[in-house]
Amino acid sequence: MTSDFDHAAESLRTQDWNRYMSVLFADKAHRPGLFALYAFNAEIARVRQMISDPLPGEVRLQWWRDLLNGVEHGEVAGNPNAAALQRTIATYRLPVGAFQDLIDARVFDLYDDPMPSLHDLEGYAGETTSAIFQIAGMILNGGKDPGTATVAGHAGVAYALTGLMRSLPYHASRRQVFLPSDLLARHGVRIETVFQGQTTPELKAALYEMRDHVRHHLKRVRENLDAITPRIAAAYLPLALVEPYLKKLEVPDHDPLKELAEVSKLRRQWLLWRASRKPVSRI
Repeated sequence: MTSDFDHAAESLRTQDWNRYMSVLFADKAHRPGLFALYAFNAEIARVRQMISDPLPGEVRLQWWRDLLNGVEHGEVAGNPNAAALQRTIATYRLPVGAFQDLIDARVFDLYDDPMPSLHDLEGYAGETTSAIFQIAGMILNGGKDPGTATVAGHAGVAYALTGLMRSLPYHASRRQVFLPSDLLARHGVRIETVFQGQTTPELKAALYEMRDHVRHHLKRVRENLDAITPRIAAAYLPLALVEPYLKKLEVPDHDPLKELAEVSKLRRQWLLWRASRKPVSRI
């Protein structure tokens, strides 16, 4: 790997350890590309954490749009993650439009607007997390379409919704909730109680429905396992962590607004290793 890809790997290790570890079980020839893809995703996902108001975030996202459009502002050399991504896109002939759609979807993160509906949340997950699963499969397939649009779609929704439930304490503390408004209304959840850190029976019922929805999408992934060939299986290793995270969220005394549902690094490493031995049977 060049220094740019080394930097992307280290950046990913500190920002998204789960995906970093999953790359280590991938074909060595394609690891640099996966590091670049996932480091880009992690950097875009944390823009909200780096700003105090939306405008600087919009500027950061526009910088990435310009990069993808070939307008580099003379700064790419100072951003190894960007340089690694550029080389990866060129090497694998990746669809630039998918990256642009991901960036556009992440604009939602910069504001405190409510997520209108479960359908909208699925669309958001599709343009962000599902896209990453699909592009990772393309990289592992040498730049060719792996034929996994359906399975990547369901995988992305399952993985994204699990992550959003785990991040609920952090999001609620900044008065941002990704839980869809229609789901909250269906269960009678008052959003101010969430912002105040009050875990009500209504919120627990809404989260139960969310977990059930995640498992529905995992089921759809399992129904399409034939699409996940051994060549691209490493792209889907993170799914092995979804069910363990869901079980942590379901612990009776777990407070979803005050505690991060966590699985130890040692156990996550073991789960990913086990899944790497028989990928399609561990989702």
